[in-house]
Amino acid sequence: MTSADTATAARVPLTPDDVPGWFWKADQEIFTWLLDRQKAAGTTGDLMELGAYLGRSAILLGRHLQPGETFTVCDLFDSEAPDDENSAEMAMSYRKTLTRQAFETNYLAFHNELPTVIQAPTSVLADGRVAADSCRFVHIDASHLYEHVAGDILVARDVLAKDGIVALDDYRSEHTPGVAAAVWEAVFLLGLKPICLSPEKFYGTWGDEEAAKRELMKRDWLAEGFRMDEEIIAGHTCYRLAWDGPQPTGKTAASSPAPAQRSAARRLALDVLPPIATRAARRAMRAARARGAARG
Repeated sequence: MTSADTATAARVPLTPDDVPGWFWKADQEIFTWLLDRQKAAGTTGDLMELGAYLGRSAILLGRHLQPGETFTVCDLFDSEAPDDENSAEMAMSYRKTLTRQAFETNYLAFHNELPTVIQAPTSVLADGRVAADSCRFVHIDASHLYEHVAGDILVARDVLAKDGIVALDDYRSEHTPGVAAAVWEAVFLLGLKPICLSPEKFYGTWGDEEAAKRELMKRDWLAEGFRMDEEIIAGHTCYRLAWDGPQPTGKTAASSPAPAQRSAARRLALDVLPPIATRAARRAMRAARARGAARG
């Protein structure tokens, strides 16, 4: 074995948590629960991830691939970004750590075959190369820029089958207001219905969210080390889940927001939404408050 081979072998992860990334315990459990629920219900369909970084979440998704299904991953990896804003974001967030080779090495440490990899901006998926209504689960974690995330959400809406699930990363982080704007715009204007929230991800569907929430409430999350709270968002009941125990060991850490930051995050969506969405959001919240007062 050459010195180069030795260096490559040393970088092969022994467990998925050895892969650098921001895919924490709460989301690992929620992904697993949602995907297992689909399998138990006999739901089939393809999987898709927009933005894979070094493969930490893709490895978990690949474990839930059923016979006859396709897993598609779209990421720029080490290609040039399509615009200056995206290029600046890549330089700031990922520097030179994000390469396709690193992703493939990590993925193949746990799977025999690679997913279908599209090394390109996620905007290329708008051309229909992933068939409409073909996916049961889509994970969006590519860009933090409003225009890009809004486009990725439209792609997810087109490719998801009936009752398919979309998971959206960084919907409330302090440094990602563009994601917040795109996510809540989709809720208030595009019919996306929230199922549950973690500190990092929003989970929703354009299908029957009530069925998913009924199943979610059957599991004793509290006994398994989670905190659980209920929110009413534009008339929709939504559950917040957060893991109270130690996080898996990953080489890339991300601190949890302080309580004051959480409170500010709740106001952030309205502050950054486009005016038309802000007006719709405020009308929906006033209506929800009125219904609550009437019930009281």
